[in-house]
Amino acid sequence: MKEARRPSTLFLPKPVALVTSAAGGKDNVMTASWVNVACMEPPMLCVAVRSSRFTHELIGKSGRFTVNVPGEELLEAAELCGNVSGSEEDKFRLAGLTRQAASRVEAPLIAECPLSIECEVRHSLELGSHTLFVGEVMVVWVDSRITDDAGHLLVERMRPFVLNYREYWGMGERLGTYGSGAPPFKVIP
Repeated sequence: MKEARRPSTLFLPKPVALVTSAAGGKDNVMTASWVNVACMEPPMLCVAVRSSRFTHELIGKSGRFTVNVPGEELLEAAELCGNVSGSEEDKFRLAGLTRQAASRVEAPLIAECPLSIECEVRHSLELGSHTLFVGEVMVVWVDSRITDDAGHLLVERMRPFVLNYREYWGMGERLGTYGSGAPPFKVIP
């Protein structure tokens, strides 16, 4: 039986990403679990960032960011980047992460992340404690080690992880494929 609870952000799981930003010769990497797809055409991602964070300041100034998806081997780096302020610390150095030049935005990619996405802010919405930055995808970078011969992403090689409450969890095993539960109906794209 379900019970009613007070309004909260109890939505699980939350994907873990490393969001980078840069402006005025400074850059930063921040762990974010409030990241998601916002639109398919044009492709857009959104990230909610607390207004007191250094990343908020840098994205606000530059209008650009990258979303980098870490594999499980970067769990400790992600934990550090989510708990230390980048306003006075070089979190790339502290976490052992390598800056990689992006092609369309000033914010660096993270070389160790198998998937990196360059975004340009198209909308920002101040919601209260957080601002929702909606960025149009400019370039997607995929490490060939996580693709098959046809270029399809192999999530089991990527090994992304999620945040549930205050615990990190792996993705587990594949349970099915999109559209497999719809026959005999026409599957919508």
